[in-house]
Amino acid sequence: MKQLLQNLKTGEAQVTEVPVPHPGEGTALVQTAASLVSAGTERMIVSFARQGLIGKAQSRPDLMRQVVNKAQREGLLTTLEAALNKLDQPMALGYSSAGTIVGVGPDLEGFRVGDRVACAGGGHAVHAEFTTLPKNLMVPIPEGVGFEQAAFATVGAIALQGFRLADVQVGSKVAVIGLGLLGLLATGIAAAAGCEVLGIDLDPDRVALAGAMGAQTAVQRKQAVEAASVFSRGRGVDAVLICADTTNNDPVKLAGEIARDRGKVVAVGAVGLDVPRKTYYEKELSVIISRSYGPGRYDPSFEEKGQDYPVGYIRWTETRNIEAFLDLLAAGKLDVSPLISHRIPIEEGKRAYDLITGEAPYLGVLLTYAENPLPKDNRIPNPAAPTIRVKPGEIMALGVLGAGNYALSTFLPVIKKVGNIAPVGIVSASGVTAQHAANRFGFGFAASDPDAVLSDPAINLVAILTRHNLHTEQILSALKSGKHVYCEKPLAITPKQLKDIAKALKKPEQPLLMVGFNRRFAPLAKQLKTFIDQRQEPLVAHFRVNASVLPVDHWLVDPKVGGGRIIGEGCHFIDFLTFLVGDIPVEVTTQGLPDQGKYKEDNVMMTFRFPDGSLGVVSYLANGDKSFPKEYLEIFAGGRVAVLNDWRKLEWVENGHRKVYRHLLRQDKGHRGAWEAFLSTLQSDKTPPIPYDQLLGVTQASFAAVESLRSGKTVVIPPIS
Repeated sequence: MKQLLQNLKTGEAQVTEVPVPHPGEGTALVQTAASLVSAGTERMIVSFARQGLIGKAQSRPDLMRQVVNKAQREGLLTTLEAALNKLDQPMALGYSSAGTIVGVGPDLEGFRVGDRVACAGGGHAVHAEFTTLPKNLMVPIPEGVGFEQAAFATVGAIALQGFRLADVQVGSKVAVIGLGLLGLLATGIAAAAGCEVLGIDLDPDRVALAGAMGAQTAVQRKQAVEAASVFSRGRGVDAVLICADTTNNDPVKLAGEIARDRGKVVAVGAVGLDVPRKTYYEKELSVIISRSYGPGRYDPSFEEKGQDYPVGYIRWTETRNIEAFLDLLAAGKLDVSPLISHRIPIEEGKRAYDLITGEAPYLGVLLTYAENPLPKDNRIPNPAAPTIRVKPGEIMALGVLGAGNYALSTFLPVIKKVGNIAPVGIVSASGVTAQHAANRFGFGFAASDPDAVLSDPAINLVAILTRHNLHTEQILSALKSGKHVYCEKPLAITPKQLKDIAKALKKPEQPLLMVGFNRRFAPLAKQLKTFIDQRQEPLVAHFRVNASVLPVDHWLVDPKVGGGRIIGEGCHFIDFLTFLVGDIPVEVTTQGLPDQGKYKEDNVMMTFRFPDGSLGVVSYLANGDKSFPKEYLEIFAGGRVAVLNDWRKLEWVENGHRKVYRHLLRQDKGHRGAWEAFLSTLQSDKTPPIPYDQLLGVTQASFAAVESLRSGKTVVIPPIS
């Protein structure tokens, strides 16, 4: 299918052929009929992308500070590679569209194939022939409303939310500053609600169009103060909706001048907000910033998981605002047809962005789509990939599930450098990142359906880099298909999943399984292990992790998706202690700080006891400063002391002698070493690089650590039954 994408590094917008996305749980696959280009938000993104590196840094000093901090912690080369990789990833544009449902995923209620729907949301209602939408980001289109009109619904809901925040009534005097697309929609909504509207803009053509949208009076900026006085009979307007898109502070100043005593000023567009205190103080004005298209916006539970808010408590959610806007269209109280200035086929989508960033006049720019049938083959071949004839058993033929940030920035660059495999296919849920990865790393095809990799007989090695809740199912499916598996941690997020994997590994002639516990394969880790293995006594190790806080709604801390931070991330450090001791822990005591509504069981100290009496402590902390180094390990054993500082410096002391190893320009956390060790095992039939009892035992220990935290008791780590 065709999709319009933006490259943040080059600034180029282009229409690309990508796989049709795969509808997951609670989502629908929608064939797009029309999508609306947001002149404000999308112009800002495109303008940013078209700047050079210096311009990007100057416009986002906050991100520049993060880059500097990262370079100080992790090294210049590590940081440079990460920054360039981030800029190289394609960005899906668009957030307001309309189309027809052509497929539904599991557990989607209230929608069926054939329904016409208005679609909302960045990353969902994108400029593409097919998109996937969760329940609360779709609204049925009423009879009599066409796709072109319905494509305005998300932007219309933004205007409607701003109008609701003004809290005006029939007969109220409302001024709209800025008569672009958003302002003209706000004008039409206010007029439909029985308000009298004064429109204000710099452009005489838009001022003229405001009358067609229902404004009683519309003037240019220089006439605004006088016109507002006449319009309001000298009292000032009841509410001002600022819909302009400018960093200039003039709209805020003007709003203060024309508003009545104790009136309301609502910032709907992206404007300067340096409020002139004297004017706003003397009139005791209320200033409100409207947050997009209503309650539910930016709430993953609402938008992604379909958890609605009770109508008795929140009448107008973002979904119900979209619904109300469509109802205005259906009733004939609002007509967006005069706002359509351009219709551009998706094949020429780049022209839309040249238009909104140029000097030519525009307003409502629609992308249109032909009614092409849903492709039968989910895969998109990569013509630039080298031709490799793969025969089973002849060479390791790789398929990858997942093309997120870890895959693009860490794993795929490693496998490209190492070589010795045939990159056959790669899959991501949206299809976009898979297509980008296929082109960048030479995979033969990209797809959005995991079955494209799992059922391909040419593929005999699968790398699983998806979200944690998918790992076990995909591991078992790949092993059942006779494919070796390299899975990014964790192995499982529930005891049942772990038992299922343990059972599968007991089968004779089973393909090999490896988990990406990469730290044990780092060069400094190997040197540290050699030093520590000279001990004759138990050791004490303390691994401090400055993990930094995550939003409480982040997928990683969701126990059903990420497993939480102890299971999802803490397993790395449990494994490293296991590697150092040479055996799995038998007991754990976990204590933690109160979450206080900010944390999610991620300020903890886990103390593990090992069979030989060794003790290992993992202090996993989210309450630190992100600019401070992340990982620090101290080990005491038999008259020896070793310190590993954030994978850039290893220091040890023995018999008064000190030795130091440094990595000056980059960290090396062992990603390459882990992959090379796995390939070596596959090619020489050696034992697995990480013994299975350790893979299973480390995961079991992470479950026990969570149990100990919640129970407040020491937990004996049970063997896998």
